Amino acid sequence: MGQGEGAPGVVAGEDSDGGGWRVTPALEQLRRRAKDVLDPVHYDYFAGGAGEEVVLGENPRAYDRLALRPRILRGSAKRDLSVELPGARASMPVFVSPTAFHKLAHPDGELATARAVAAAGTVLVSSMAASVPIAEVTAAAREVDRDAAVWFQLYLQNSREVTACLVRRAEEAGCSAFVVTVDSPVFARRARERTHPFSDLPAHIAAENMRDLPGSEPGALRDVEMSPEVSWEYVAWLRERTSLPILLKGVLHPDDAVLAVDAGVDGVLVSNHGGRQFDAAPAAAEALPSIVDAVDGRIAVLVDGGVRRGGDVAKALALGARAVGVGRPVLWGLAADGENGVREVLEALRAEFDHALTLCGGRGLADLTRDLVVVRGSGAAW
Repeated sequence: MGQGEGAPGVVAGEDSDGGGWRVTPALEQLRRRAKDVLDPVHYDYFAGGAGEEVVLGENPRAYDRLALRPRILRGSAKRDLSVELPGARASMPVFVSPTAFHKLAHPDGELATARAVAAAGTVLVSSMAASVPIAEVTAAAREVDRDAAVWFQLYLQNSREVTACLVRRAEEAGCSAFVVTVDSPVFARRARERTHPFSDLPAHIAAENMRDLPGSEPGALRDVEMSPEVSWEYVAWLRERTSLPILLKGVLHPDDAVLAVDAGVDGVLVSNHGGRQFDAAPAAAEALPSIVDAVDGRIAVLVDGGVRRGGDVAKALALGARAVGVGRPVLWGLAADGENGVREVLEALRAEFDHALTLCGGRGLADLTRDLVVVRGSGAAW
């Protein structure tokens, strides 16, 4: 059961992310402003999900069904929110998950996002389908913070020569980890695209990382490929070709988490692609505990999908995640107010999370433990 319509400090989102989710007023205001300024086709591209958008709505509602039992008389006037991640140390356990084509939201695109994330002292996972080349993204981040962490999101392509070229580019750009999306053997079917079909990008926007790759004419773009033939053997091939940390994004089954450990990767990202890929998948928060148990501390476990409040971050960490990713809220901030809007999103989540940690009696992230989590309406521990 979620919070009631009149719960203080939250409002019901009207039509994004599946409807009925709860979000803090600052983020909801940015979403509304973003919807006002975005082309309806582009808004629905960002906001929409797979199928009939069941899992899109379940992602945030899964957090609403959980509550935290605070501990008392054990806190501190100052909390340490920082976290060690593969290839990065972040100032808070919130990072920015990969989303494509930021120039659809704002003319500065990923450059504005990178500057804002660097200013927040956390990690940007830059999409392979970014509208700015990865070298320019990392350069923008390091104009703000010379130690800014940028990870590169990678779809393993049918041509290993193409994949190898993308890996080299990301390494040369100074990326500190790879996030390999593994939940997309085929392209998704999305209901909103029947109403607002999104087929062609504006002429000035492209997936710039896919330009000048092997097998293409100079200056030409290749399509991002999805393939059901991508296998664990391909992951092993990648592991041999880079010394950077590798995280697998899209892990929902605990047996796959164990295979990821065996494959020598450095982390898994529990994710259903933000509800954009498979409408029969579980909510990310529901899948998280079994993945944490299967991994048993051997590699990092991160999660994204449905996080809209600082309390959601606290719940995810209590369930065992090391950090959580946010995607759509960053796009709303970017569309509403460029770099400043992205900063507003991240600082709102930081302040809300710090508040939640304080109310739970926490001094640091390790104080958020699974025994704090109960299922609303039942009183039962997770």
